[in-house]
Amino acid sequence: MKARSGLSERKASCKWIIILCLLSFGLGIYITDGFARTTYSSGHLVIQPTQERELQVVSEDWDAQKKYGREKNFIREVSKTHEAIESLHKTIATLKVELRAKRNPKETYPADRKKAFAVIGVNTAFSSKARRDSLRNTWMPQGKNLQEIERKEGIVIRFMIGHSGESENILDLAIDAEDAQYKDFLRLDHVEGYHKLTGKTKKFFTTALSLYDADFYIKVDDDVHVNLGVLAETLERYRSKPRTYLGCMKSGPVLSKKTSKYYEPESWKFGEDGNNYFRHATGQIYALSKDLASYISTNQDALHKYANEDVSVGAWLIGLDVNHVDHHEMCCQTPECTSRARNGKICAASFDWNCSGVCNSVERMEEIHQRCGEANLKQIWKLSYDNKTKVDDFEAKSDM
Repeated sequence: MKARSGLSERKASCKWIIILCLLSFGLGIYITDGFARTTYSSGHLVIQPTQERELQVVSEDWDAQKKYGREKNFIREVSKTHEAIESLHKTIATLKVELRAKRNPKETYPADRKKAFAVIGVNTAFSSKARRDSLRNTWMPQGKNLQEIERKEGIVIRFMIGHSGESENILDLAIDAEDAQYKDFLRLDHVEGYHKLTGKTKKFFTTALSLYDADFYIKVDDDVHVNLGVLAETLERYRSKPRTYLGCMKSGPVLSKKTSKYYEPESWKFGEDGNNYFRHATGQIYALSKDLASYISTNQDALHKYANEDVSVGAWLIGLDVNHVDHHEMCCQTPECTSRARNGKICAASFDWNCSGVCNSVERMEEIHQRCGEANLKQIWKLSYDNKTKVDDFEAKSDM
């Protein structure tokens, strides 16, 4: 009996041991899992279910990805729209250039254009009547003399000016009255402004080409002294050469400081600070042969305008097969033109570099004319030009 009783007790003890082991194992898993779910927030112990925490992390990550994806898609769409607009603008400009290029220049311009040797556009402003009068009283012919030089020599001289942008403006009315008196203006479809000189120059070439079939088109400022005879002789020497760009060539520094008078906002396009512009004629006076003037007129919508007009013209021509003629006689300084005149070497044009024209031109133009001007135009001019003369081979070569 005792043996059976002992065996029973041992069996019961084993059962309890197994039960206790299982309970301990379960309790251990429970406690371990609880610690695994423990997190800290603001220094306090926080217990979260593991599954909920994992779901929250996944959800937050998904929301962040969706937000980032939406922002990225929005930026991508804006970029695509901007690129599409730029592409459209370029396409329109290209189509305009191609359309004009396909046209026959002789059909584009009016059939009744007057033939001329040179068209001189004197750049002027509303406020510059005193300057205009100083030229009329010196080197620029007036009245019948202006008509005579145009008829006999084929030299057309006009003050070029746009308009104010307002109808019946007093400035426009004043120019109308002055033109009625002197008949020496070329009115341009252009709104006047100093910083719009590049656009005005384009309009000059376009307008002059529509009215005159000339060999040369010249731009000159209204504070520059010009000897028409010497200028005509100079142009005649290059009349048979295509794509001629004639003037005083320079390549000054690119000014990147906003305080500079000739500040270039797009200076970065010309390389590092301290770089110079490419070669171009100084803006006081320069001449273009008909083919180059036609090129500018035809492609005016696609030609970029820099801050300075003379730089812009040089930029338009730098990529072409152009005959750059550096002619110092077109930029004599006023003391120099005096000594040259004494030696019989008269300058085609004179001004002062430090003033970008004749300093105090209204007061000094008469003095400069007396010291540096042509003594007798009829003796100096050797040019013989007849508007009825058949155009030479140059015109055939000049069509681009």
